[in-house]
Amino acid sequence: MFGEFLSIIVKSLKLDKNLYRDNKNFGEPAIYFAGLIMILDGIAGAVAANTIIKTAIGISGLTAILTWVIWAIFIFVVGVKLFPDKETKVPFKKVLVAVGYAHAPGILRFFAITPDLIIPIIFLTQFWIFAGLIISTKEVLNLKSNFKSFGVVFLSFLIIAFLSISFVMSRMEALPISSIS
Repeated sequence: MFGEFLSIIVKSLKLDKNLYRDNKNFGEPAIYFAGLIMILDGIAGAVAANTIIKTAIGISGLTAILTWVIWAIFIFVVGVKLFPDKETKVPFKKVLVAVGYAHAPGILRFFAITPDLIIPIIFLTQFWIFAGLIISTKEVLNLKSNFKSFGVVFLSFLIIAFLSISFVMSRMEALPISSIS
């Protein structure tokens, strides 16, 4: 079972589209493998961030799970409900697993152990994850073009970014505005 898990991680790191085509990778243990990848991704991000600012590792793992579900929901809604292709008939669980697998490059953030490496590794792994999301979305949703897959992932990202910024802004105290009378 551990060998199967490592195989999934290696295929994800290689951006191997066959990872998402082969139904054996979406069997019973798939949801656990994807969840473990997300937890490791969150912990690796916290370890990398701890060289700059103290970050709670446990909270990072939980945040990664929440992020995983949110990404999957938006990719599912945008790609399956709003803009599907004719062959796009996929259960939410398969999208959830694919999003989890696509986050395997985030595990490499464990290597960001010195301040000089943090920014390059975070940017590299984030772009790598984004590429993995585009590939997984194309394969799992049976989309015909990479451009449409990019659109689904990018639109999902924009929605998540907008909601995140809105949430943060709603939690900030409003700056006092002085009026000149």
